[in-house]
Amino acid sequence: MSDVQTIGRSAVRPHASTILLVEDEILISEFVARALEDLGFKVHVAASAKEALRHIESGAAVDALFTDVNLPGGMDGSELAARVRALRPELPIVYASGRWTPNEQAPLVPRSVFLAKPYDPRDAGNLLKRLVATPH
Repeated sequence: MSDVQTIGRSAVRPHASTILLVEDEILISEFVARALEDLGFKVHVAASAKEALRHIESGAAVDALFTDVNLPGGMDGSELAARVRALRPELPIVYASGRWTPNEQAPLVPRSVFLAKPYDPRDAGNLLKRLVATPH
C-alpha cells in the first residue's frame, strides 16, 4: 500500500509527523535524522536541551520528542523531558542513552519510552510511528 493518495490528477502525501531529535553527537544526529526522514518523518535536529526547549516554546509543530539523555550545557534529556511535558502534556517522548538505564536516572515522565543505545534507527522510527499514531 502506498503512502501517496491520488486525488484527481494530483498526488497528495499524508501529513508527515515531525520529530524533534535532540542529539549532541553530530554523526549520530545526521545518521538518525536521515533514517527517520527515509521513513517519512520530518525531522528538526537540536544539539542541546536548551535549543530543543526554545523550539518547543516557539510553538513549532512537533509530534514527538526523541532525546538523548546525556546532553551538554547544564540541562540533560531528563530535565528537558520534564519541562516539555509541562508545556505539552500530550507529546510522546522517547529517551535514548548508552550510558544510563531508566533506573539509574531521574524518573521518566509519564507516557514516555526509553530506548537503549545502540539502537537501529529503523526500530526507533517504527516506535515513533506507533507513538504518534496512538491517541493521547
